[in-house]
Amino acid sequence: MFKEEYSQMVVVKDIEVYSMCEHHLLPFFGKAHIAYIPNGHIVGLSKIPRVVEAYSRRLQVQERLTNEIRDCIQKTLAPLGVAVVIECKHLCMSMRGIQKQNSVTTTSAFTGAFANERTRSEFLTLITASLD
Repeated sequence: MFKEEYSQMVVVKDIEVYSMCEHHLLPFFGKAHIAYIPNGHIVGLSKIPRVVEAYSRRLQVQERLTNEIRDCIQKTLAPLGVAVVIECKHLCMSMRGIQKQNSVTTTSAFTGAFANERTRSEFLTLITASLD
C-alpha cells in the first residue's frame, strides 16, 4: 500500500476470471470489473487482479466470489467504498441441464460510497465505456 491523497474512483475493468463451479465441477469464466475510492491509501494496480486470481482459483460459486473480492479489498485498504461486478459464462449452463449456450451470469457487490446511486451509476458507466 502507498500513502496517497487521491480520492477519486480507481477502476480496473475486464479482469479475466477462470474458476470451477463447486456444484458441478465444471469451469466458469468471464470478466471482473472492480473499483474502489481511496481513503488515504492506494495499492499497486496489479494487486487488484491478484485478488481476483486468488479467490477464483478455488472451487467456487460466482456469488461468493463476488463478495469475497469485495470484502478482501474493503478489509485490506479500508477505502470509502468498493464495487465489484462479475460477468461469467458457466459451462454447467451450456453443457448440461438447460444447455443455453449464450447466457451470461452477472453478480455485483458494493460497499460504502457505492451505495449512493450517483457513485454506482458512474462506476457502471465507466465499466461499459469503450476506449475506441
